[in-house]
Amino acid sequence: MGVAAEDKRFATYDDLRRVPGHLVAELVGGELHTSPRPASRHALTASGLIGDLFGPFNPRPRGPGGWWIIDEPELHLGGDVLVPDVAGWRRERLPVWPDTPALELAPDWICEVLSPSTVRLDRVLKLPIYARERVAHAWLIDPVQRTLEILRLTEGGWLLVASHAGSATVRAEPLTRSG
Repeated sequence: MGVAAEDKRFATYDDLRRVPGHLVAELVGGELHTSPRPASRHALTASGLIGDLFGPFNPRPRGPGGWWIIDEPELHLGGDVLVPDVAGWRRERLPVWPDTPALELAPDWICEVLSPSTVRLDRVLKLPIYARERVAHAWLIDPVQRTLEILRLTEGGWLLVASHAGSATVRAEPLTRSG
């Protein structure tokens, strides 16, 4: 006699909204994932990246513009709700920033700052969703190892375009002065 399969209950947006504010909550494949707010090294890395990119790539008067660069946007992509550490949309695709709590238009670029508690979620679970939604570029930063991986979406999946380590100045696609 066979054992009846248990019905798996998929998490909902209401489940996500009930998560305490000191946690980051995401819905991935119907499963609720929670993570503690980033530790100081992680937060410093993401903040430094935004500081470096905001002036040159967000709107004038400081830079040429062309992008919206945002920290921790809530993305509603299909049935998934993701919160990348940093994301960017080309202004040609998103000319006016919406006044909404979440975005349904997938970004052109995402950056995940890896931490021991989120590395599997970021690499194994979220990258395939970003690929499914046609996010063209992804950066993975490891603040402990001091590495940056630049990924580009191709027909075959994610292609590692470049890896950088240490404190070198990097110009990486898609965020170049002309891009």
